[in-house]
Amino acid sequence: MPVKTSKAYLTVLGVPEKPQISGFSSPVMEGDLMQLTCKTSGSKPAADIRWFKNDKEIKDVKYLKEEDANRKTFTVSSTLDFRVDRSDDGVAVICRVDHESLNATPQVAMQVLEIHYTPSVKIIPSTPFPQEGQPLILTCESKGKPLPEPVLWTKDGGELPDPDRMVVSGRELNILFLNKTDNGTYRCEATNTIGQSSAEYVLIVHDVPNTLPPSTIIPSLTTATVTTTVAIATSTTTSATTSCIRDPNALAGQTGPDHALIGGIVAVVVFVTLCSIFLLGRYLARHKGTYLTNEAKGAEDAPDADTAIINAEGSQVNAEEKKEYFI
Repeated sequence: MPVKTSKAYLTVLGVPEKPQISGFSSPVMEGDLMQLTCKTSGSKPAADIRWFKNDKEIKDVKYLKEEDANRKTFTVSSTLDFRVDRSDDGVAVICRVDHESLNATPQVAMQVLEIHYTPSVKIIPSTPFPQEGQPLILTCESKGKPLPEPVLWTKDGGELPDPDRMVVSGRELNILFLNKTDNGTYRCEATNTIGQSSAEYVLIVHDVPNTLPPSTIIPSLTTATVTTTVAIATSTTTSATTSCIRDPNALAGQTGPDHALIGGIVAVVVFVTLCSIFLLGRYLARHKGTYLTNEAKGAEDAPDADTAIINAEGSQVNAEEKKEYFI
């Protein structure tokens, strides 16, 4: 029978070894240049290495691929160079190896950075507006690695002037009660093995504001004077004069008329006028009639002047006996 043959090509994948990170020495000083190398061997084809810091990929790296002695697998290395600062302290740097033989599960190596740096100092007052007689707490917030402890408080370049009233507790300066002599520049110094740092706070003690109770303004009432004059003359006339005088001390803000006051004035004027008319009418009614003198009595019926004189003289004899009474 004829022989039939077939060929097949077999490719054996080389699984990369777990990567290793080298070049890290702890601790690292702030500002130093760090060089980290990630290396893996036994991969076929050559594996791919990627760097991450804080889950963010770093692209600017060096990549090196070498063939192993068996001429079948490869050793791959990648180098990462960067300058460290205090924000890198505690950050995890990850080297990740990707290869088709890992079934989408990459191998990783991780290095946590430890950065030493000089302290950073900030003074935080307990109140933004210190007043005389009130307490005040100044907090010296210091950050550094190693942690600075303790802190040093000074005033105007010297020691604190009143230790009994100015108490230092840890990072806090507690002034029990403020006065004008506390004005000045307060300095907080923090030191660790890397260096020293300080911060200053200028204290200005303000006066306590005078809080007076709110004054109650009593508006001045507008006064009015009503003068009524009743004059009885031959023509029997009655005059009423009304004057209204505004109080000069009245509030300047009262621009509108006082309707109640005006109504009262009008009522008084009308009442006085009516009373005056009533009294005048009563007076005129009582005095209405014709009145003769004693000399003219008995002469009203005389036909001539001589007879009238004679009658008048006769009536004078009995003048003492006749009297008139007005009730």
